[in-house]
Amino acid sequence: MCLGIPGRVIEVKGRRALVDFNGIRREVDATLEEVSPGDYVIVHVGMIISKVNEEEAKDMIKTWQELLESLGD
Repeated sequence: MCLGIPGRVIEVKGRRALVDFNGIRREVDATLEEVSPGDYVIVHVGMIISKVNEEEAKDMIKTWQELLESLGD
């Protein structure tokens, strides 16, 4: 099973992108998708594998937050 993490692109430098994952920022590979700052993306193993619309991304982010909160209890 593979898990992709939703995030928002902050900055693009060539084939690399700085992505914000709910406050945690990481530089990832942007070779597979053409992205711009503000785009919402799915990242798997350090690589952007797809773009998603804002509504879908926010739903996924909310689900991730709920999962993490339930694991913390």
